[in-house]
Amino acid sequence: MTTPPLPAADIQPINLEDEMRSSYLDYAMSVIVSRALPDVRDGLKPVHRRILFSMKENGYEYNKPYRKSARIVGDVMGKYHPHGDQAIYDAMVRMAQDFSMRLPLIDGQGNFGSMDGDKAAAMRYTEARLARAAHSLLEDIDKETVDFQANYDETTREPVVLPARFPNLLVNGAGGIAVGMATNIPPHNLGEVIDACCALIDNPDTDDADLLELVPGPDFPTGGTILGRAGIRAAYATGRGSIVMRGRTHFEEVRKDREAIIVTEVPYQVNKAAMIEKTAELVRDKKLEGIAEIRDESDRHGVRVVVELKRDAQAEVVLNQLFRFTPLQSTFGVNMLAINGGRPEMLTLRQVLEAFLDFRQEVIRRRTVFELGKARDRAHVLAGLAIAVANIDAVIALIRAAPDPQTAREQLMARDWPADSVAPLIALIDDPTHQVVDGHYRLSETQARAILDLRLHRLTGLERDRIGQELTEIGARIRHFLAILGDPETLMGVLRDELVEMRENFATERRTTIEENEFEQDIEDLIPRQDMVVTLTASGYVKRVPLSSYRAQRRGGRGRSGMATREADVVTSLFVANTHAPVLFFTTTGMVYKLKVYRLPQGNPQARGKAAVNILPLAEGEAIATVMPLPEDEESWADLHVMFATARGGVRRNSLSDFTSVRANGKIAMKLDDGDSLIGALTCRADQDVLLCTRNGKAIRFSVEDVRVFAGRTSTGVRGIRLLDDDRVMSLSLLSGGDHDSDTRNAYLKAARRLRGEENGEAENETGGESPAENGTEDAASADIDLDAELFATMQAAEEFILTVTENGFGKRTSAYEYRRTGRGGQGITNIDTSARNGQVVASLPVGDDDQIMMISNAGRLIRLPVGDIRIAGRATQGVTLFRTDADETVVSVAHLADDGADDGADDGADEDSEDGAEDGTENGGLDGLEDDTNGADSAPTDD
Repeated sequence: MTTPPLPAADIQPINLEDEMRSSYLDYAMSVIVSRALPDVRDGLKPVHRRILFSMKENGYEYNKPYRKSARIVGDVMGKYHPHGDQAIYDAMVRMAQDFSMRLPLIDGQGNFGSMDGDKAAAMRYTEARLARAAHSLLEDIDKETVDFQANYDETTREPVVLPARFPNLLVNGAGGIAVGMATNIPPHNLGEVIDACCALIDNPDTDDADLLELVPGPDFPTGGTILGRAGIRAAYATGRGSIVMRGRTHFEEVRKDREAIIVTEVPYQVNKAAMIEKTAELVRDKKLEGIAEIRDESDRHGVRVVVELKRDAQAEVVLNQLFRFTPLQSTFGVNMLAINGGRPEMLTLRQVLEAFLDFRQEVIRRRTVFELGKARDRAHVLAGLAIAVANIDAVIALIRAAPDPQTAREQLMARDWPADSVAPLIALIDDPTHQVVDGHYRLSETQARAILDLRLHRLTGLERDRIGQELTEIGARIRHFLAILGDPETLMGVLRDELVEMRENFATERRTTIEENEFEQDIEDLIPRQDMVVTLTASGYVKRVPLSSYRAQRRGGRGRSGMATREADVVTSLFVANTHAPVLFFTTTGMVYKLKVYRLPQGNPQARGKAAVNILPLAEGEAIATVMPLPEDEESWADLHVMFATARGGVRRNSLSDFTSVRANGKIAMKLDDGDSLIGALTCRADQDVLLCTRNGKAIRFSVEDVRVFAGRTSTGVRGIRLLDDDRVMSLSLLSGGDHDSDTRNAYLKAARRLRGEENGEAENETGGESPAENGTEDAASADIDLDAELFATMQAAEEFILTVTENGFGKRTSAYEYRRTGRGGQGITNIDTSARNGQVVASLPVGDDDQIMMISNAGRLIRLPVGDIRIAGRATQGVTLFRTDADETVVSVAHLADDGADDGADDGADEDSEDGAEDGTENGGLDGLEDDTNGADSAPTDD
């Protein structure tokens, strides 16, 4: 059967383009306004609003039993939301998830999903009711506070918006995709948002900076960390911004030599199971290194993801890789789009708060009008009852004489009743329709009906008093309502009080922390600042250990195990630097590499460390010769130079800026002759002196300016000291400029010895001091010089001391004034007596009285002791015992530590790794042994 053609009159030609445009715009606006975008006033989309209203209408309140979710969904779908049941259920589920909503609006019972991406159980299995906070969104909805509209089939009515008591749009956020636009608003802390609202109420001109202090940023229900404030400021000022989120992590030692990264909070809206799976895939693909195992130990108490690391892995580096390659670091794109005044609008933080406050003012105004009307209606009835009670005999007589109720009512209304006794009460209610005129009052029909319905028990004296009391109370309420409607400040006070009440009832502590570091900065901003002890062995194993792992001991102790070394391996370098400090690694071939300290492998004091070849791109046969920690502030490098010294006595000075840019594969630092090697590199100034100390106990001091600044990095430099036989330079030090002549220096040294209680020359002679032939005419010339007290004080304040340590564990401090300045290139003077007792020199370095040093032996033992315990002696003395070494054990490295104020002298003995350190040279407080060590220059170490 064919359809008959339409009459020609019913066919109208249209433009297809216009029809498509019109139909599409209608559809788009329907999606935008009625489905995808939230309203700025209550922060809800239509589906959420309908769910909450339906549950309120059906009595599913927080203090009532749970109801089946299927029943709730059915009610919503049948009466208000003509869409699929699954869409309604999904919206309801999200409002019940505490990891999705900062302040959940639904109290669910059953499986409502998890942050692992698990879906909620079917609606027939779960139950729900309104959460207590949801009542604050619905409160006063029955007091004509908001407009209602017909539902989709016009069988009932639904609210256009809910009379929300708090800014739900900011507190719980929103997300949705409309046609040609989308919204993505992060959740915030309720207390902070309400504080911002109160600030705007108190001062509408509050600037954006003050609002940003009150609302520092989003507060995600899953916690985590926000990096930087630039994205937050952009989002609050323009409505758009990008916020970098990170999960919260910490380090734990899960078992011996095994460290783990523990994730306790994940970024907002990140699927935890997918994050773990992504991490495992990256580990399998070798894109993430250093991870041994990943396991999820989360339970009902919270999130706990354990990322166990390999033994040689750097925890900070692995963590940064997790941030870079996995969802552990995510970005939240803020797009604060909402319906404002019936149209979509991009809103700033201020606009959202102001829109909410304007809406709440309208709600309170409409609620007050409604309550004022109800109060006046009740007051009107009470006024009639008060008249009747005051004239009860006449009222009863009138009613008894009336033939029927209608006549009685008409007679009550037609009579003027005396109102002298109740006139003050009636005046309280401010009834505009009926007033007392000439002491009389005429009843209305409503009042007459109320009198006829009056029960006899209301005529007792107690009930008469209650009527008067209720009239008084209603009069006070009416005046309060009129004050709210007539005074904007009173209305704003009510609004503020209600917001404060909401904060007291529902506000919680902030869960998301905001880091000041911007994400665009280097990753070292994410590494905690901590002093590290960096050690390097001859075999090229490097590690860093927190300085706090070692405690100070008195001199002569046995030390503690500082590193587990292989046979024939020794520690050759040790220094202390901050984790953020850059370090230059100079190699035997003259190359230089640059790394931050935190990139070095971290271990405990007994760990071997990690081979440098696995950290730096060292060529075959290339080894690290020396390392140089640099100032962290690269802007200060322009005024500094680098002084190099080689084992064969060569020196060279370069600008430190030559090494600010070092590629990952290194760069040439210095050209070396065959058989030569770099032994030291220090930053220097032009007003300093260079001190070179050799293995055989020689030293030379000359001005930094004696070495010109070389323009290139590939030269071999100039001669610093002329070496004899097989001697080699062991250490490079820098001293303050020596500008005193020899007579003044010797006079000061003589006075200083006398001040310390030493006779002139006694200390030196007892310990093998300088012979008259070596000291020559200087001692004789200084014998008769009187040193000015002011000059002595000046020299004493500027005095430096050189600590020299030998391989057998002996050492001494010597005044830098005893090292006279000469020209570079000479043979130098005696620094220490390198007898069989002492052995050869390991290091010489400037120290202060409050400083500490760390010494490490080729057996891997390490000791930390205060410099103040070491005696001051002449240049050619043999020194005192600093480190009791075992047979075939020698000191190989010494590091200078600035005083950190911790554990100094706390231990009079050795560490737990030493059996008899408490007895060796420390039982008398570590001081008596010093004197004894100087009395026998030729005695063996075991006799001291």
